[in-house]
Amino acid sequence: MANQVKSKCKLCRRAGEKLFLKGDRCISPKCAMVRKPYIPGVHGNAGGRKGRGLSDFGKQLAEKQKLKRLYRVTEKQFKKHLKEAELQTGVVGENLVIRLESRFDNIIYRLGIAVSRAQARQLVSHSMFTVNGKVLNIPSAILKVGDEIVLKPHKKEKVFFKDLQAILKKKQNVAPWLSFDASNMSAKVLAAPNKDDLGTGVNVSLVIEFYSR
Repeated sequence: MANQVKSKCKLCRRAGEKLFLKGDRCISPKCAMVRKPYIPGVHGNAGGRKGRGLSDFGKQLAEKQKLKRLYRVTEKQFKKHLKEAELQTGVVGENLVIRLESRFDNIIYRLGIAVSRAQARQLVSHSMFTVNGKVLNIPSAILKVGDEIVLKPHKKEKVFFKDLQAILKKKQNVAPWLSFDASNMSAKVLAAPNKDDLGTGVNVSLVIEFYSR
């Protein structure tokens, strides 16, 4: 499990943009990127990243850290995803994005069931869902096109899911490559995601260049 002990808000400030690591707080006026839109540290407000600039290596490292933190994976997990992406046919960067987007915890987040990937990871780990009729509690599991996700029937009675179900029926913000039935709390992977599904300005090419040195 990727435990990130650093302040989530500082990770966003270091990246220079919102990574939406704290759910609803990230879209509120309390968001650190609203109150302190500069890198953390005693000199963060004195020129910041713009003042000193970054080398090519620094830019590559920054993009790699941003992508890794966005999906809340460890360096070991990230390298494993990259290795698998290199073994597949096609563009390595796009393969990497597809793998990260296809993680079970990320799909739960994309469905709107969780407000953050951290919460999605927790829900998956607590065996809340079945995939193709079988319980799956591994957040890093890669789901494929055609896989069906269903909330366990007895879990629907929990207050959290009762309230969530009512919200999702009124407002659905689901990724286009997924289908979701809020009434039955079931979903299906319709197609493979693509690099445009990141929802943030990560330059994946720089990430690949970082590991190609």
